[in-house]
Amino acid sequence: FGGAPASKQIMAPVAGKVIPMSEVADPTFSQEILGKGVAIVPSEGKFVAPVSGEVAVLFETKHAVSIKSDNGTELILHIGLDTVKLNGQYYKAHVKQGDRVKAGDLMMEVELDKVKEAGYDVTTPVIICNTPDYPNMVCHTGMEVKAMDPVIDL
Repeated sequence: FGGAPASKQIMAPVAGKVIPMSEVADPTFSQEILGKGVAIVPSEGKFVAPVSGEVAVLFETKHAVSIKSDNGTELILHIGLDTVKLNGQYYKAHVKQGDRVKAGDLMMEVELDKVKEAGYDVTTPVIICNTPDYPNMVCHTGMEVKAMDPVIDL
C-alpha cells in the first residue's frame, strides 16, 4: 500500500502572521469555545476561501463567513474582533450564502486601515467548528504566510 492518505489542509485565507488561537484577545476564540484553529493578523484586505465548499452562512454584517467544505469540514472565518459592531461598514462581500467556492476564490475585501482607525483588532480567527472530527489536527503558527499557504492539517 502507498502509506497514509494525504492529509487534508486548510489554507490561509489572507496574507499575514499566523498566531496561536490562545493569543487572540477575545475569550470566545482564545478558549476555543467555537473550536480549534489558528488566527491570522492580516497584512492585506483580500480574503479568499481557505477550502472548497459551500458558503453556509454569510453574516449580514459581513464580518464572518461559515463554509462547509466538500470534505465535511465546518469552518468559520471571523474577520476582526467585535467587528460585528461595524455593521458591514468597510466590508465588501464577493460571495453570498449558498454560493459554491473553490479554495482561493475571493470572498471578501476589507478596508483594514479603516477598521483599525475605528478602534478594532483585525486579527482573523480561522476556526474548525467540528474539531472533534479531527483528533490529529495540527495548527501551524508563528510564521508569515501568503494567502493559500497551508495553516491547518486535518
